[in-house]
Amino acid sequence: MKPTVGQKIPERTIDAVDPARMKTLSALMRDPNPIHFDRKAASALGLGDRTVNQGPSNIAYVVSMLGSWAGGVDRVTGYRFRFLGNVFEGDRLRAAGVVTDVEETADGLLVRCDLTLDVLGGARVLEGTGTVRFPADR
Repeated sequence: MKPTVGQKIPERTIDAVDPARMKTLSALMRDPNPIHFDRKAASALGLGDRTVNQGPSNIAYVVSMLGSWAGGVDRVTGYRFRFLGNVFEGDRLRAAGVVTDVEETADGLLVRCDLTLDVLGGARVLEGTGTVRFPADR
């Protein structure tokens, strides 16, 4: 398969953001912000009654989708995102993308994509771009 401009990347659905994983990730990242593991802290800040997922975790959903399509996350050569909103515990998400440019190089194809993360039944929470390299033998 040779990627083509306009080609949609197979979407990835995250059935439910798990608050227990959010708490674990907070510990691993040494992120002391209680909105990621304490519902009362999120509520006190006017964020509602659910904890807020970490931004890097939201990016990981999209980069994982991109890497799966490209044949491995090691083929992702770069990405850039803009945060548009929060993801909360229990949210159902969809990561998606579309090819915007394909450049032939001596090393293979350099493929640029527009990428998004949406809360299903809600708003877009992340948008950006990513680049992957397909080896010349593909």
